[in-house]
Amino acid sequence: MIRIRTLSLLLTILLLSGLSSHAEDGYRLWLRYEKIPNKNILKEYSSQINSIYFEGNSTTIFAAKEELLNGLTGLLGSEIKEINRIKSTGSVVLAVYSSSKLLNELNIAGQLSDLGNEGFLILTTTVKNKKSIVITANTDVGVLYGVFHFLMMIQTNQPIDKINFASAPKIKLRLLNHWDNLDRFVERGYAGFSIWDWHKLPDYIYPQYKDYARANASIGINGTVLTNVNANARVLTEDYLIKVTALANVFRPYGIKVYLTARFSAPIEIGGLKTADPLDNNVRQWWNKKVEEIYKLIPDFGGFLVKANSEGQPGPQNYGRSHSDGANMLADALKPFGGIVMWRAFVYSNETPEDRAKQAYNEFKPLDGKFKDNVLVQVKNGPVDFQPREPFHPLFGSMPKTPLMMEFQITQEYLGQATNLVYLAPMYKECLESDTFTKGKGSTVTKIIDGSIDNHTLTGIAGVANTGTDRNWTGHLFGQANWYAFGRLAWNHQLSSEEIADEWIRMTFSNSKEIVASIKKVMLSSHEYCVNYMTPLGLHHIMGWDHHYGPAPWIKEKHRADWTSVYYHRADSNGIGFDRTATGSNATSQYATQVNNNFSSLETCPDEFLLWFHHLPWNYKMKSGRTLWDKICYKYNWGVNGVRGMIKIWNSLEGKIDPMRFKHVKMLLSIQEKEAAWWRNACLLYFQTFSKMPIPIEYEQPDKTLDYYMSLEFPYAPGI
Repeated sequence: MIRIRTLSLLLTILLLSGLSSHAEDGYRLWLRYEKIPNKNILKEYSSQINSIYFEGNSTTIFAAKEELLNGLTGLLGSEIKEINRIKSTGSVVLAVYSSSKLLNELNIAGQLSDLGNEGFLILTTTVKNKKSIVITANTDVGVLYGVFHFLMMIQTNQPIDKINFASAPKIKLRLLNHWDNLDRFVERGYAGFSIWDWHKLPDYIYPQYKDYARANASIGINGTVLTNVNANARVLTEDYLIKVTALANVFRPYGIKVYLTARFSAPIEIGGLKTADPLDNNVRQWWNKKVEEIYKLIPDFGGFLVKANSEGQPGPQNYGRSHSDGANMLADALKPFGGIVMWRAFVYSNETPEDRAKQAYNEFKPLDGKFKDNVLVQVKNGPVDFQPREPFHPLFGSMPKTPLMMEFQITQEYLGQATNLVYLAPMYKECLESDTFTKGKGSTVTKIIDGSIDNHTLTGIAGVANTGTDRNWTGHLFGQANWYAFGRLAWNHQLSSEEIADEWIRMTFSNSKEIVASIKKVMLSSHEYCVNYMTPLGLHHIMGWDHHYGPAPWIKEKHRADWTSVYYHRADSNGIGFDRTATGSNATSQYATQVNNNFSSLETCPDEFLLWFHHLPWNYKMKSGRTLWDKICYKYNWGVNGVRGMIKIWNSLEGKIDPMRFKHVKMLLSIQEKEAAWWRNACLLYFQTFSKMPIPIEYEQPDKTLDYYMSLEFPYAPGI
């Protein structure tokens, strides 16, 4: 009786919590493969696909076959037959390897010549005198990518009767960076604990590991850095390397290589040496043996990501050596095995009085051309630290002899964490399309990181991930859209934010025109709203201390000046903003002349970066005719009202999408509205103590005092 009651209670809890086998809890991401509800479209697809022929027997081909069979079975609502030879009747989806004689018979081998090792070709053609759909590539992983793209076409209801589509990635290395610690805490993670269960590895393999690999492969991500850049040397010990090997074995069929963060002091901490000097022969020998040990376990190990001499992390400068000395030591160890080093340029020193925004450029620019050819310098999109909006980093275009790798955030450390709906593709695109002018007009950031402007063949892009143990992987359901958008842009940076949103909505929610249009409107405006209710007109780094949750422009007198808010906004009775022109820190001089002139001049500096580069009086007259103070008030209120508009649009979808995900987003939007108003009220009240000007009466007035906002504490904030 007790057992029956316990089972009944468990089933009740599962049903009430929405975790039944059919619940739309977000676990399936954009790979839901639900049966197509439109009968006409379903009939059209079913008439064109009734059997599948696969050639090849690698684990990657098996993964592609499994995905295609499961995907089509779910989407078409009936089991798809696999055939072992091609007949002259019926329709077929055909996936083949490029060495097949069939490709020569079809005379399409030439179309594959420019697609490289990961590109794919999908086309409608004739096989054995019958119309067929061919998915092919130069490699098995290319076939896998082609399968995922074909399934995306079905999911988004695209026509497949006349396909001739070829695609290849524009960037070679497309990685997620996990800031996961070995105790499963995720630094700046807002979706639960780390999905890597080191305690149970290598013997217990969670199904999530495979689903994680599937999700990444579906958007072309081909590498994952498993551990935090604030590295723990223990991950390089034998016990942990065996666990890493188990993950690498799961990911390998999906074209995903494993990378690890290398703690620079590892030779001391786990090697018993007295130094980690990169020019010391014993240290170099230790790294050589460690790398050899790794490759014996993981033959396709990708390499190391390194954070050194930044925020207290050890590095070559501890021994009077340069960043290139440290990176090259590791590069030499990895070179025989084809491994690479990603050396982060996120460096700044509390002992250096220089404007923090200038320090990475100052340290790395002189090292251009001094790195080995298997080293990438990984640069954040902006010069400070993943702020809601930053100008592009001045290093882009300033190191033509060194391949630079982009680092974007997917986790929303400074963008509302996991309580705010903020679609980041517009932020990514804004940076990628910025013109550096370093080699004349058209020298965009994109052309620098894809290698085209400086003829680099080693190229890369990384996204700091927010995948965790939450059932929907990202905490906020719409955090999935940022994971998806990062992968799609890493593969093809020419895609627009709108195109990517359209794909994700159709795969995640519905192909209904009304639903797609409504959600797309919310997504495409969300980043601009967030910037304005947090940090309008170029304000930056005014978030809460340590946890970075919520506003705190009053933060000052900490042990590091550049970890305070007042360091950046510099508000006083005379005005607000950081003067980075020639009359201030002269950070603008780190950009090409055209960009320098544009940012330095009040006539041409975009409003969105005005206070990033200029300190202006409160009564400064803006181009709109408003005073600066009035404009700040307007922007903060515009952002808050924008969130309220998002809520109105979302509420109009009640009953049109599943109740579980509708309620999830509805509740979080309610939190976002409160947080947006909190940001506005706290910031305006604080800045008002300097401006001495009233908040215009036409705007909503704060309902609490500045003292109240300054007294708030958040010991429970995640990700600290």
